[in-house]
Amino acid sequence: MSNIDNTEVEKFSKLAEEWWKLDGDFKPLHRINPVRADYIDSKSSIKDLKVLDVGCGGGILSEALAQKGAQVTGIDVTPINIDIAKDHASKSGLDINYQEISAEKLKETQAETFDVVACLEVLEHVPSPKDLIHDCVSLLKPNGYLFLSTINRNPRAFVTAIVGAEYLFQLLPKGTHTYEKFLKPSECVEYMRSAGVTHLESKGMFYNPITHQVSLNNDLGVNYLLFGRKR
Repeated sequence: MSNIDNTEVEKFSKLAEEWWKLDGDFKPLHRINPVRADYIDSKSSIKDLKVLDVGCGGGILSEALAQKGAQVTGIDVTPINIDIAKDHASKSGLDINYQEISAEKLKETQAETFDVVACLEVLEHVPSPKDLIHDCVSLLKPNGYLFLSTINRNPRAFVTAIVGAEYLFQLLPKGTHTYEKFLKPSECVEYMRSAGVTHLESKGMFYNPITHQVSLNNDLGVNYLLFGRKR
């Protein structure tokens, strides 16, 4: 059974032209991107490593990682996202291997290929986050690093990530997130453990909707990052 939500694919297809508009619908992603990329690099020293960006969208994270010297492969199941990512990378002079494929399918030919796998802001958009995490781990070399990020499932996250971000501050298009798909950190850590990954660190990510400043902290109440190493 495919781990793809066609409603989500259609939703992001309609937003595809917004990927590289710095003040467009993906403005928050552009703001948090340097923090995410720096965190990944600080934990895994990605220069010259084979890095996989799962659910790469228009390539915002992929490009940031490539600029740090990583050999980046970006995958997404939305065709127009890959077209936009390829076009922007070409204009930016970056050599990134973009493919329209799922992690589930890619593992059939590239199991244990990558030193680092990042799956950021994707888990809350698929039918089975557990299966996606397991697929990501299958693509990692032994001792490879896994990075995940998503949104906690609690009343505060609902108010912040949906009511606040989508309605009050209009930082994201209405309907970007579905509360029931949010994931508690404990759930993600268990999925990592069951896939053969040792959880090494958790970090909260705070986005100020007024100043648009982003910082990492130890508060996992809303947005959070998880870091682990394959055993």
